[in-house]
Amino acid sequence: MSIPQSGGGPIERFEQLAEYMASGCKPKEQWRIGTEHEKFGWLAGSRAPLPYSGDASISVLFQALESRFGWAPLREGDNVIGLTRNGANISLEPGGQFELSGAPLITMHEVAAELQIHLDEVASIAGPLGIRFMGIGAAPEWGHDAMPVMPKGRYRLMTDYMGRVGTHGTQMMYRTSTTQVNLDFSSEADMVQKLRVALALQPAATALFASSPFFDGKVNSHKSWRSRIWRDLDASRTGMLPFAFEPGMGFQRYVDWVLDVPMYFVFRDGKYINALGQSFRDFLAGKLPALPGEKPTLSDWADHMTTVFPEARVKKFIEMRGADCGDQAHINALPAFWVGLMYDQTALDAAWDLVKGFDAETREGLRVAASVAALDGEANGVKLADLARAAVGLSHAGLAARGLGEEKYLAPLVASLKSGKVQADRWLELYKGDWGGDLSRIYEAASL
Repeated sequence: MSIPQSGGGPIERFEQLAEYMASGCKPKEQWRIGTEHEKFGWLAGSRAPLPYSGDASISVLFQALESRFGWAPLREGDNVIGLTRNGANISLEPGGQFELSGAPLITMHEVAAELQIHLDEVASIAGPLGIRFMGIGAAPEWGHDAMPVMPKGRYRLMTDYMGRVGTHGTQMMYRTSTTQVNLDFSSEADMVQKLRVALALQPAATALFASSPFFDGKVNSHKSWRSRIWRDLDASRTGMLPFAFEPGMGFQRYVDWVLDVPMYFVFRDGKYINALGQSFRDFLAGKLPALPGEKPTLSDWADHMTTVFPEARVKKFIEMRGADCGDQAHINALPAFWVGLMYDQTALDAAWDLVKGFDAETREGLRVAASVAALDGEANGVKLADLARAAVGLSHAGLAARGLGEEKYLAPLVASLKSGKVQADRWLELYKGDWGGDLSRIYEAASL
């Protein structure tokens, strides 16, 4: 999850909220690829989740990454809660999921090299300590009580609030991992087209990257339990954003939606101030109960924008958020898939033609079907295998048009479409076959 935002003075005009988003518009030659992935750390001796402190812990990893590889610490109070280097960040999810937020890069080859360097650096420290990492969408065995709690004020507030809304919020926070990509837009119209395509094709991504068929030590009846969790988390801030497909969609319409999402917090002087359930509209009027008489800054607005979690999210760029974490090849395939669709206009136009006839019911139906059945799912006559095949084909053409040889990163998706089996299907086959129902085998099998 996001670190506190910085920069930006007081909000003096309502129009500044949309202008903040519009300031992200860039000419095509300045478009970049920003990737994020989360992974579960575990202790080889016990298969317990990686704790924050101790002899084999996140703290020790942070210290070694700082001293050996030049990462700079990010602190909250006395605790190091992240690292930064050359535009990239390493941060922590609530249950200790270890996240790399990569630097903005130009090509998929740079993205793949950055991931390889990160995994090599982490492994060189973690291996001798008996620490391993696995790429999978949901913790297969650990219950909520087994999960460590990271020392971040934001997470303490969110944990309390998640217990009051929806039914799966704390599962999302502590026991899921995802892969996502952040991509640029050139104009408001470009943002709208990309957001609509991202939302409508997110179920295809969920299906292709499904890797979480186990939870609480058993088969859970969904191929992406991570995606299932998001369907009953907090309806006010999640979902497929039906309004994005309505006439008049633009920066201001997105702002209006975010303003109606209840707040979590305000960050002041290194501390998170509880503003749970309060209104950013009241904040703009100087009537926020948490800070009476005080008005927000653009940094407060940027923070609030990080507390909405739709399937595709807009800030100064668009985040594609619908995929489970997987193996290294799939971590690279996710950004390649969306770059091919989004960064070539011919591919983007064809992708919109592919989905523009879907109504809200179909889009939501595909979202549900993807979480349950992955490529075997369908809704209102639309088969996810067919939709994913068409989307990967368009992505391949878009990457080929870039002329950089990036199409090779789609290989695991091409293989899944050929076999009809995604990562979750392969885990299930092993569990029911060679593993003989022994779920402990997943730790090594899913190791990065």
